[in-house]
Amino acid sequence: MIQTFGLVKQYKNLTAVNSLDLTVNEGEIFGFIGPNGAGKTTTIRMLATLTKPTSGHALVAGYNILTQADEVKRVIGYMPDSFGVYEDMKVWEYLDFFAAAYKIPKEKRGQIVDDVLNLTDLIYKKDDYVEALSKGMKQRLCLAKTLVHDPKVLLLDEPASGLDPRARIELRELLKELCKMGKTILVSSHILTELADFCTSIGIIEQGRLLAAGKVDDILKNVKASKVVKVTVRENAEKGRELMAAHPNVKSAEIEGNVVIVHLDLSCEDTSFIAEELLKNGIKFTSMKEEELDLEDIFMKITTGAVQ
Repeated sequence: MIQTFGLVKQYKNLTAVNSLDLTVNEGEIFGFIGPNGAGKTTTIRMLATLTKPTSGHALVAGYNILTQADEVKRVIGYMPDSFGVYEDMKVWEYLDFFAAAYKIPKEKRGQIVDDVLNLTDLIYKKDDYVEALSKGMKQRLCLAKTLVHDPKVLLLDEPASGLDPRARIELRELLKELCKMGKTILVSSHILTELADFCTSIGIIEQGRLLAAGKVDDILKNVKASKVVKVTVRENAEKGRELMAAHPNVKSAEIEGNVVIVHLDLSCEDTSFIAEELLKNGIKFTSMKEEELDLEDIFMKITTGAVQ
């Protein structure tokens, strides 16, 4: 649903996006991850046809962002990272205005407004003024606005920024529901915990360059150099380390306090020999656990911390 081909955006001496080749498949929730200033917003604005690329091009739902901008706008729902100010406008009026901008007939707009308010759990705020809403409710209203024309693709720029924990959880559940409805979602963030639980694929960007993209498990396999098992022993940690280091199935072993850290080849599926070897040599342990990398580990291993 989204493809970019050598996408570049340059501002004088700053290259905000550098030769970006990205693919987001239909029905995915794609997490676009990177620090502030990495090029996430610039990329999303180019996909939304709001910023013209310096070079390269992109397709959204098969439409070219350079030559078919109107068609692209019809199939996307764009949620910017800032809401804007709408004084003296009620929630339903705000949504009705955008529905009219998408040329939805007046006789259909009322039902559509109610539908998106129900979907985003804002129907009870229908007659409230927009400026009176909380930050979380404004974010949900902004998301409701992106849905009035039933777009195929959602481009969400830092949608959970500034939200409290409950509002973040509610937004996350809403995005899962939209994915079940068949929407393709590209959501950017620099807060990894927002994306870890529900993204089907991720892309990591730094200084305008895409460092890695794909399924989380596939990236893990590429990043992970070895399987790591941590064994907490009661005593004789050094002896345990020596036993493990001498074992033919072990690449290396080290200790941290009373924890023996055993590095195995990724192809090693059965780790029961570790417990057997330690117990056979009189070394008792209280726990043994294989270390699992998460999204934060991937991010820290792939990125360098450089900013634009």
